[in-house]
Amino acid sequence: MRVIILGVVLSMANSSAPAKAEKEKPKAAYDFALSRGEKIKLAESAAPPEISGKATVYILERTGYLKVREGTNGFSCFVDRQTPLNSEPTCFDAEGSATTLPTRILAEELRAEGRTEEQISAIIEAGYKSGKFLAPRKPGIVYMMSPSVYIYIAEKNVVVHVPPHLMFYAPYATDKDIGEPAPAANMPHLIRAGQPDAYIIVVPGQGAGH
Repeated sequence: MRVIILGVVLSMANSSAPAKAEKEKPKAAYDFALSRGEKIKLAESAAPPEISGKATVYILERTGYLKVREGTNGFSCFVDRQTPLNSEPTCFDAEGSATTLPTRILAEELRAEGRTEEQISAIIEAGYKSGKFLAPRKPGIVYMMSPSVYIYIAEKNVVVHVPPHLMFYAPYATDKDIGEPAPAANMPHLIRAGQPDAYIIVVPGQGAGH
């Protein structure tokens, strides 16, 4: 059932259809009013404690990310937001921490400055083109095993809950590369297709997790 749900969510997330302008946008899923301890716990919930307990941890404040712990295993845990309405506890491995994480940190700094999402996307895209940012250079894993992942689906103008899942780096990959011209509920899925930070998503079976 979780695979089917995620398939439906990703199909909507990958759609290019615009949100209906007449509907007011839903409330943001991330709560800036959380205490420091709650923010740390939320970030750590992305990965098993054996990993998140030794990871570098960033918490999200209104001014951007704040590093609150230096890790020892190369992983970095934080709450990602692909849109300001999202709340996505995430743990990058060492490769993602070195390559993709800096773009996420910059995105929140720019949001705090009042930049639009279009401006932020353009700045990050320019950073990739100039070599300031790098796509992952080798295979690696991103843990998103938290039960508290929420993303905004523009097509439906709703924030939806996404089941715990794992992501694997697939820089610049397209749906064709993973053998599915259209997302199927029982197969891995691709998000951010064609971009430097494209990922293949896999949902572990029932009983998996931590």
